Amino acid sequence: MIKGIGVDLVDIDELKELINRIGPAATSKLFSPTELELSKSKSDPYEYLAARFAAKEAVTKALSPLLAANQALYESIDMRIVETLNKEDGSPYIVRHAKINEILQKVEVSQLHISLSTEKGMACAFVVAEG
Repeated sequence: MIKGIGVDLVDIDELKELINRIGPAATSKLFSPTELELSKSKSDPYEYLAARFAAKEAVTKALSPLLAANQALYESIDMRIVETLNKEDGSPYIVRHAKINEILQKVEVSQLHISLSTEKGMACAFVVAEG
């Protein structure tokens, strides 16, 4: 059963400006160390990071209605716990670390499905929370 959906759209140039303005210390509060490291190997690291940022926002939007009754749980969502990587075939997935797993279990979400797309300076993420 679908328990939530979330979508987000990020302007790649705006994210690039933000990253350059806030610097590496603040950037490490938005992205996991793995996401930051993998972005360095991409032809356009900002495009890669924009898609990951959109994923974080889309996951939050998909889970927000489920977390509404539990403010402490809602506030425990840290951008870094939503880590999006790619399988060998290139498809994205959300890494199930302990903290995100704890949140998903409490809201009875068994699976997060994600799709990412980038085109014409924009990055998009779509997430379905299944329970």
